[in-house]
Amino acid sequence: MPEHLQLLDLIIIGCGLMFAYIIFGITGFGTALIASPLLAFFIPVDKIVPLLALLDCSAAITNVLRDRKNADISEVKRLVPLMIIGSLIGAAILLYSNPDNLLIYLAVFVIAYAIYSLSGFKPTAQYTPKASVPFGFIGGIFSALFGSGGFIYAIYLSGRIPDKNGIRVTQSTLIGLSTFTRIVIFFVAGVYTDWSFLSMALALFPAMIIGVFIGRRITLALSKENFLKIINVVILISGISLLIRAIA
Repeated sequence: MPEHLQLLDLIIIGCGLMFAYIIFGITGFGTALIASPLLAFFIPVDKIVPLLALLDCSAAITNVLRDRKNADISEVKRLVPLMIIGSLIGAAILLYSNPDNLLIYLAVFVIAYAIYSLSGFKPTAQYTPKASVPFGFIGGIFSALFGSGGFIYAIYLSGRIPDKNGIRVTQSTLIGLSTFTRIVIFFVAGVYTDWSFLSMALALFPAMIIGVFIGRRITLALSKENFLKIINVVILISGISLLIRAIA
């Protein structure tokens, strides 16, 4: 455990993470949106993504193992290769250009989409399998650039899969694969050699488990319409967060 953290700090972080993973348990994404601002008050910014990668991957595995029969493997097979290629393109953009110029365009698109969906005007439009190409690429690109691509996949999956549990578990599968890739990179880079860092992740593990459990229970009680409203609200908040970041 990092020496500068007190028991009260850990309790505050745990409560914040539990709420973040309730959202994850409902939607299959959105942890970083809620948890990152809180974590930034307590731990170095460069430790937040590696910490959440460990917890997100564990949360995704929990979702997938419990409800794996609901995952739409055909959609995973469509998106994963595109996600990988998009991530490589995103990494190249990150190395050779200024990716912040793209952030405002993504933010405007995401906000517009969320408002459109929440308006009730044709919110159940279905995408064709061909739509996986732009969504897979864009999700991979922005995951590599900004660590934020989950809501892109959520937009696609909510327009493809009729069952709310299918959306949630398929989303969790994609997030699990994405975060596992990050964990491997962080491991090779030596990020996880710090025992105090790993002990903090272990201490916060129960908060993640409780949050995912509560989120799953909430999902089971929701109608498909209310489930999609929650997803679109999280997408809207994601877009606003990106826009603030772009302007700042």
